[in-house]
Amino acid sequence: MTDADISVSLYCDIACQLGEGPTYDPATDTAWWFDIEGRSLLEKRGDAAQATVHPLPFMASALAVIDTERQLMAAEDGLYIRETATGRLSLHRPLEADNPATRSNDGRVHPSGALWIGTMGKTHEKGAGAIYWYRDGELRTLYSNVTIPNAICFSPDGRLAYFTDTTINRLMRVAVDPQTGLPTAEPTLFFDQRGGKGGLDGAICDADGVIWNARWGNGTVDAYSPEGDRVRTIAIDTRQVTCPCFVGPKLDRMIVTSAWSGLSDKARTNDPHAGKTFLIDLPMRGRPEPKVLL
Repeated sequence: MTDADISVSLYCDIACQLGEGPTYDPATDTAWWFDIEGRSLLEKRGDAAQATVHPLPFMASALAVIDTERQLMAAEDGLYIRETATGRLSLHRPLEADNPATRSNDGRVHPSGALWIGTMGKTHEKGAGAIYWYRDGELRTLYSNVTIPNAICFSPDGRLAYFTDTTINRLMRVAVDPQTGLPTAEPTLFFDQRGGKGGLDGAICDADGVIWNARWGNGTVDAYSPEGDRVRTIAIDTRQVTCPCFVGPKLDRMIVTSAWSGLSDKARTNDPHAGKTFLIDLPMRGRPEPKVLL
């Protein structure tokens, strides 16, 4: 693959305060993502000219398909079922509901239907968050004392999980049971970004086992081989990129969310696309997101 094979363009010009959690439903050719701090869910179907913005009563950060009529949404106090057609929300399972200082953050569904979801302090309090496993009504804590959980994704065969704490900036890999998505060993270092420019943020794993990670503060999406080597860096026209997601009928395109949160007026002037969502066209083999198992 050469740089000539790659095209980066604007996918949505709505500037999210903290764009995050993009996912794609192949059955309806619809991309979904959040403005966490803006308390809204964005929806864009196919080649629609603009996205639809759905206001939310709380901060939310991750969405998974249950079936043709329902979605599971991770929010600041729990997991909610959302009726796709109407947007109606109902609490399915509390998640740190007794701690108003935290909210959900990065999350993704394992091939077994298990949701890994991270939480964090609303003002980035050190060690205030955790990474949880949810499947078929059961919720377990996997890792505690996490500050900013990110980069949750899984290998195509479901035998490996990846995650990071952005404040530590080490991308970790752990063996998991492909039937349940539960860890079967201790995490090991996959890639060390400490001392490098930017922070490891959201990630996704393609059909070849390549991990695509948004690097916050560096304005890039990086590709890592299954062996842990950074093999490609794609520049995005904004610094605070947050998370990629495969889209399109062939899953050979990728959208990338971003944020303007924390930028001064001058910094926003110098970064006019901050918070917008980008589209990367490149030859690749993406994977559909599994449905979550309630």
